[in-house]
Amino acid sequence: MNKKLFALAIVSAASAASAQSSLTLYGLVDASVESVKAVDTVTRVSSDNLASSRFGLKGTEDLGGGLKAVFNLEAALKTDTGAADSAFFGRQAWVGVNGGFGELRLGRTDSSIGALAGNSSILGAQAYDDFKIGKTLAGDKYRRVDNSITYALPKLVNGLSAQVQYSTKASGGEVAGDKTGRLYGLNVQYAAGAFGAGAAYLEAKANDAGAKEKSALAYLSYDFTGAKVTGYYNRNASGVGLTGARELFGARLDVPLGNAFAMQASVSRARDWNDVRNDADATIVALKGIYSLSKRTSVYALATTVSNDDSSAIAVGGLTGVAGERSSGLAVGMSHKF
Repeated sequence: MNKKLFALAIVSAASAASAQSSLTLYGLVDASVESVKAVDTVTRVSSDNLASSRFGLKGTEDLGGGLKAVFNLEAALKTDTGAADSAFFGRQAWVGVNGGFGELRLGRTDSSIGALAGNSSILGAQAYDDFKIGKTLAGDKYRRVDNSITYALPKLVNGLSAQVQYSTKASGGEVAGDKTGRLYGLNVQYAAGAFGAGAAYLEAKANDAGAKEKSALAYLSYDFTGAKVTGYYNRNASGVGLTGARELFGARLDVPLGNAFAMQASVSRARDWNDVRNDADATIVALKGIYSLSKRTSVYALATTVSNDDSSAIAVGGLTGVAGERSSGLAVGMSHKF
């Protein structure tokens, strides 16, 4: 009898410990067949056109007193080759604690401005999206940052969230006496009912000669039930004195067609994109169609066209653009979450 009671006590203790912590393995696999064109045309199997392929681990542990330890490790991968994409846990690698005070994270994570730009339900920074095509600071160089201290404020008002962030070096390891790469940023978002709005700011030290990089982003959205409309504006500046600035502004329309199918259309304008004031603009038009086969699996079709002015040379799909020439991309693929 005593042995049975002892065994039961062990099982109960293990169950209680398990209930106080959790570990989740998750991921997404995305692949498509695409044809992209700048000057020449490339047809290929590609990864990440609707969403970035990844796998990750995330977990929590109840520390008591309303505190929880949290962590997230997330790796990017390429489904076309099976290769790892950049650093092994290049998407997320952080540990932190949360409670009534909010949440504090240490490590590599989304930048404050990249979190808005890269959120596909708000804007999007995949290969066929304007924030990636235009190589904005929010969608490209500072999409995520290393060595960050990120603090998310508690949600004191329903629908309102905000965070502040500081990085001792946005990319790579710190070097004694070198302040290059130091970065700070912040964002605030409001989403309640049909209305949504957000703003974000980032500033980084580009070099020891006094050059800086700055980016500001704002958006407004409203869901009319039958269609959701989003307008946005992004300003990017770099250099000593920040005399030059590049802008991206546009509008997006999301239309659900039944329970399984959704369409998205957007048009945007990239202005002064090669840091040239004359004829350095481009117009980016994108269409997306997504059909959900289940809660986890979707098939999709994407089409994007870039019309460059004489001094603009941006292109779809990571190709090298040519000033004044059009670029386009068409992709058909499948995405599965697990």
